[in-house]
Amino acid sequence: MKLRLLKPLRVCIALAFFLPTVFLFLDVWETRAKAPAEELLFLQFVPSALKFLNHPAAGAAGFLFVLITALMFGRVYCSAICPLGILQDMVSRLFPNRTKTRGEKKRLGRYQYSAPHSILRYTVLIATLLLFFLGSGLVLNLLDPFSGFGRILSNLFRPFVIFLNNLATPMAEALGIHALYRVQWPIYAPVAIGVALVSLGTVGWMSTRHGRLYCNTLCPVGTLLGLLSKFSLVKINFDTGSCRSCGRCEQVCKSECIDVKTSNVDTSRCVSCFNCLSACPDQAMVFRPDFQQSRQSRQRNEATRDRRNFVLALAAGGLGLAAGRAYAAPETLPVQARPTTIPENKTSPLSPPGSISIARYTTICTACHLCVSACPSRVLVPSVFSFGLSGMMQPRMDFNAGHCNYDCTVCSNICPSGAILPLTVKEKQQTQVGVAKFIKENCVVYTDNTNCGACSEHCPSKAVHMKPYLNAVGRKLVIPKVDETICVGCGGCEHACPTKPFKAIYVDGNPKHKIAQKPKEKKMEMDAGEDFPF
Repeated sequence: MKLRLLKPLRVCIALAFFLPTVFLFLDVWETRAKAPAEELLFLQFVPSALKFLNHPAAGAAGFLFVLITALMFGRVYCSAICPLGILQDMVSRLFPNRTKTRGEKKRLGRYQYSAPHSILRYTVLIATLLLFFLGSGLVLNLLDPFSGFGRILSNLFRPFVIFLNNLATPMAEALGIHALYRVQWPIYAPVAIGVALVSLGTVGWMSTRHGRLYCNTLCPVGTLLGLLSKFSLVKINFDTGSCRSCGRCEQVCKSECIDVKTSNVDTSRCVSCFNCLSACPDQAMVFRPDFQQSRQSRQRNEATRDRRNFVLALAAGGLGLAAGRAYAAPETLPVQARPTTIPENKTSPLSPPGSISIARYTTICTACHLCVSACPSRVLVPSVFSFGLSGMMQPRMDFNAGHCNYDCTVCSNICPSGAILPLTVKEKQQTQVGVAKFIKENCVVYTDNTNCGACSEHCPSKAVHMKPYLNAVGRKLVIPKVDETICVGCGGCEHACPTKPFKAIYVDGNPKHKIAQKPKEKKMEMDAGEDFPF
């Protein structure tokens, strides 16, 4: 294969990964595009590593393929698979930071060699691994490129897509087109939006000014793969016999790792974009096995070998230890005479069905917000401190916008890190993520002597049922009663309860999920002596 064809091939592979991943997060129409999500996200490094380390299986070993690829060909993952890396390339191309000095001719590119920020990037990598070892995944959640990309799309771009869809829906209906429908707005999460804005601003500024600077300073995945790339079998390098030092390769190197003056390529920062191979007019840039090194180069490598081995051992050990509602249909509900006064006593937040326990969930979840985007009822929202500081932005169940659909298993089948394990519909219907609790003093039946029953009507398992209520005015009233053995904590009752500011019925989370009993089936009673009325 001609070396000039490597760049177009890399661009095609990048688009093949990037566009479906974007649609996965922005699919507000609930199409069947989520079905191949597991295969599409197989090679995302951090989710795959966490999934494999907790449940070793061939289907979760994508990160091993990435590591092997880095040892063979360098950081191909960063340039062709990582969605945040591809986003940086798009930003730098759309908003080039071109500067011309006096008398300067038109240049092929805009980059120039810069010294590596080794202290910063290795400090970030070591700090990330050490915090994981101490049980905090906050730094990795913030800096993981896939999770950062997911938060940007989920919190910034997805609401814009929903806005355009809801704006276009009545126009399309007026033209007789009924393919579009209004989509429910997600819950407003200021912290998640703020973090996404900071991430987008940081990545955007760095890529506009210095190309892949984020990948070579703040990204722990990029630093780890850069360490492995130093030992890769095939590397980009100079053919000094053909090079005439025109500098075109340096000008198009978005990692700013090519130094024409010394004819050197910093392979730890090279992301294998192959721009230099396409730009070189003399084919002096080569991509081949680097078996021959000068004596000076070997001496320099030997001087730093011990330091590299130490960092690699620390990285590998750290990864191993890290393992150790705007458009809802209106309902006729009773209006309470006065505000409720007794607050809900929620002792634990709710993690999604399939997460097994909060302790396990917070250890593995990378807060990529793919489940938030995929949830059809918008019940999953980014948390602030519900799971503690280290679990900031990890999704939790919030029943203000909706409730967890009884037959829905979307989040469990789309999670790329294995924080939410796949569930069948039958398993989901018996997974008890929490239990409903009733506060009689907040209920309108008690305070206003009027019937309601909204909680019972919205309970899919009929764990909330109505029983006769004796009252002072002698009215025939019924009041809720909860059967905790069959309650699954779906939140249908809490979402439907009309009392404010405190609910009369709410769901308290189970720190460790339980198995609920099957709902009792009531047999239809029929008098055999009576004829059917038809």
